[in-house]
Amino acid sequence: MSTILITGATSGLGRYLAFELVRAGHLVLAHGRDTARTERLVEELRTEGTAEGFVADLASLARVRELGARVAEAHPDLDVLINNAGVGSGTPGSGREVSADGHELRLAVNYLAPVVLSRALLPTLRARPSARIVNVGSAGQEPLDFDDPELTRGYAGVSAYRRAKFALAAHTFTLAEELRDTGVSVNVLHPATYMDTAMVREGGVSPWSTVADGAPGVLALATRETGSGGYFDGTRRARAHEGTYDPEVRKRLSTVTDQLLAL
Repeated sequence: MSTILITGATSGLGRYLAFELVRAGHLVLAHGRDTARTERLVEELRTEGTAEGFVADLASLARVRELGARVAEAHPDLDVLINNAGVGSGTPGSGREVSADGHELRLAVNYLAPVVLSRALLPTLRARPSARIVNVGSAGQEPLDFDDPELTRGYAGVSAYRRAKFALAAHTFTLAEELRDTGVSVNVLHPATYMDTAMVREGGVSPWSTVADGAPGVLALATRETGSGGYFDGTRRARAHEGTYDPEVRKRLSTVTDQLLAL
């Protein structure tokens, strides 16, 4: 059985995945932002199987790097990283928010954090046979404005969320190419539309589906051989926004990402 790290495991889809994977016999490393909630989750998971907790605020890239270092040290047997944690579009009409590092919050948590955590754990994953990175994205994707990647002008929470998910998909395809022939697969998926989560309800949307509807796609990518560099809608192979496949867009995204992470 595999050792699997799930970010954002204390609620919503992440929590559901943690229980499904523990019950299937995997060792689940459950990440949460809040210490008490993470400890409670691990206690519950341990009634079903084997689990450990890791606490970090993904809105701080220093904390993300520390999380990667702690996981790598404690678990050189890590097989799968599920980048699930995220923040939604916020309450309707809410203003622009920034992370601990001063980055636009949705870009920071939904895109920069998965990039940094994946990079931190790559040496560990590359040492494992058939390791996997699963990026939980969204069908809601909108191209970044490379002249204003942090959306300082004309801010809207929905746009910020969609741009971060566009970047995550494009990054997934770039990373999959970089990792070709290493044994590490990288895929991104839209699990389900408007799942019944706090993130969706905060956005003023009536849920269309459940977290149970969103789980099969993630579980398949985490536990089965599905190739690499793919975008999935649930369990079905699909197409991301066409811009995410554009080599020039992806090259510019890599440059901007490195600049943002160097700040």
